[in-house]
Amino acid sequence: MTIRRNLGLAAALLAVALSATACGHVPNPFHGLGQSKGPKHKYTGKGERIPLAAFDDTLHTADALKGQDFYIPPPAPVADWPLPGGTPAQSVEHVDAGRDFTVAWRRGFGRGSNRSFHVTATPVVADGRIYVMDGSASVTAFDVTDGREVWHNNLANTDKHDHEGFGGGLAYDQGQLFVSSGYRFVAALNAGTGKIAWRQATDAPVHAAPTVVGGRVVVESIDDNLMTFDENTGAPAWTYQALSEPARILQATSPAVSGDIVVASFASGELTALQASSGTNLWTAVLSKSNRNSALSEIRDIPGRPIIFKGDVYAVSHSGLFSSIELRTGNEHWNLPVTSVSAPWAAGDVVYVADTSGEIICVSRENGQVYWITDMNKDIKKRKNQALWTGPMLASNRLVIASDKGEVAALDPKTGKVLKRIHIGDDALMTPIAAGPYLYLATQSADLIAIR
Repeated sequence: MTIRRNLGLAAALLAVALSATACGHVPNPFHGLGQSKGPKHKYTGKGERIPLAAFDDTLHTADALKGQDFYIPPPAPVADWPLPGGTPAQSVEHVDAGRDFTVAWRRGFGRGSNRSFHVTATPVVADGRIYVMDGSASVTAFDVTDGREVWHNNLANTDKHDHEGFGGGLAYDQGQLFVSSGYRFVAALNAGTGKIAWRQATDAPVHAAPTVVGGRVVVESIDDNLMTFDENTGAPAWTYQALSEPARILQATSPAVSGDIVVASFASGELTALQASSGTNLWTAVLSKSNRNSALSEIRDIPGRPIIFKGDVYAVSHSGLFSSIELRTGNEHWNLPVTSVSAPWAAGDVVYVADTSGEIICVSRENGQVYWITDMNKDIKKRKNQALWTGPMLASNRLVIASDKGEVAALDPKTGKVLKRIHIGDDALMTPIAAGPYLYLATQSADLIAIR
């Protein structure tokens, strides 16, 4: 398995942040951050900490699975997409959307990514509107059918010295749009008008989208502090401070929730399950190799969302581990040598994942054996020309992925064969979403693209 080593791409497009002592030419975004206030549930080792074995295996397809079919459910329509992963568990099996796989329309929504700002918010959809946020903190609501702007609200602070004041995320629930921001705040807006209902300051920037469920807003700041707020009033509730890690990828992650369990991933490579009602630690797994041997593999972060599917948790780290873990007990089912910055996608008997090398991989959920691997960069010799592919998502019997080279591709989910490519002319670093007949994609130039 090849680990992507293009430091320029990692710094410019993925906003890799290394500590000053590790890499002097990269600014340290953690310099001068304050400490969180109030009671916290710090990890002290009382929960079950599960080490994962180190290995340097090369990923191969399983001989026993050659020619074998597997089950994926038929596509089903979804009207809304209120969270980055579609549901509180951050998993949706198979959506009926984007059948024609052609661009229907595109709209600009503000400031794009550059050296100072980064678009990190996945769009969300509810009640006939799609909500987006640009590289600072300008939020816009569009009509889902034709891209007509409904309202716009710039929530950014005016402090020009706030170097982490970019990006954030969005979530929708019961008529409210929840916003988290690198400008150190979490807020609730009236989804119909954009008017602020409440706003709470945070001690550190937030580049991840909230997860809203059960009257609770759960969000993670860049200092690995998991915070909760009352959905209606914004009143702070419990917090959980994970092990802090100075080297991370600023493409941030959102927690997954199932019942009374919250699963959050951190820059240390730790995957932690907590009680949603209290923040009590249930178990912690470490998705990090012990024999890291490159500069980028030292970044242990789990930048893609963990997903919960049929009682199991699937997560993949930047340092090279893709794991399946039982939700209730924390027992590991299997792990594979995969490096990724995207969330995996589970459906039926399999789970799909995109490796940073450009390989798209189909894995048996039962035992971790590999059905197929498609190398999207196999014909591109020069590393600087190779694409970083993100996703995947399963839509209308296609596995859809997007790239930082301005392409969206559709693969056969059973074989991995490339079926179609769309040139969108802009970097895409976030997995598409679906609502109604459309797939929606936010690009790094702050363009919203609808694929019919």
